[in-house]
Amino acid sequence: MRGIAATILFLAVAATAQANNSSNSVPFLGNIPQFHLTTNKLSDAEIQGRNLAKQLANARPIGNFTNTGILQIRDNQGKSVTIPVQFEVFAHDSSWEANYRTEIVGTNSDINFSRTYFSWSTIIHSDGQPNIYRIPNVSRPPTDTNEFIYLNPNQIMTSFARSDFWDSDLGLEFFHWPEQKIIKKEFSRGRGCMVLESTNPNPSPNGYSKVDCWIDEESLGIVQAKAYDANGKLLKEFEPKSFKKVNGQWELKDMEIRNVQTGSRTRIEFDLKAK
Repeated sequence: MRGIAATILFLAVAATAQANNSSNSVPFLGNIPQFHLTTNKLSDAEIQGRNLAKQLANARPIGNFTNTGILQIRDNQGKSVTIPVQFEVFAHDSSWEANYRTEIVGTNSDINFSRTYFSWSTIIHSDGQPNIYRIPNVSRPPTDTNEFIYLNPNQIMTSFARSDFWDSDLGLEFFHWPEQKIIKKEFSRGRGCMVLESTNPNPSPNGYSKVDCWIDEESLGIVQAKAYDANGKLLKEFEPKSFKKVNGQWELKDMEIRNVQTGSRTRIEFDLKAK
């Protein structure tokens, strides 16, 4: 479906959660390949969790894709702003990249706007390799050939366009962590789900220590997710909100992420049009 080729992979994978497309349907862990994992001292739940996480991390778009939408941000003081955003996907032979761009009239520190502020992040996904995160080097002098700044693991735990989405959220970085486990199987939002627990063995003070994802058994879409801070306390909740049928296929229309510790929240809405 086109949702899997949408630009924010987290949202794109989530979009499949409501689809009843038999080509995407798989029984509970039955068709997930084993990926030649080392199984010494690993439980069945860990083996299956690693296999599932790798399959989700290796999901690829079927071609180039561009979409637009809006970010609706409400900060911890109750101030709200709506920001237009553009998403682009470029698929290559063994990799693909996603660009996320906004143009904000305002300042970095205050949601009351007074000037133009750009936010532009790129995530490069390569088969069997860690994600690469980069931003334009806007401060470079004219003679500098270093076009981009490449972000380290701590730097990707920062806000995109001052929203509640981090760059690491956009890249589904938690699926790349070494510790993955299926902890239970239960219904969520009317769907039969596997609950995948992704654990970060070395969380940064400002990062996630664990992310729990409810993965739809049939479509492997993300139905909901919860992220925990470095101290193990619930930090964020992710939830697809609504879907729309476009050209006979279900597409994610909007999704919300909530920071339960600060009270801020961000909703993203896609501009879905028949083509």
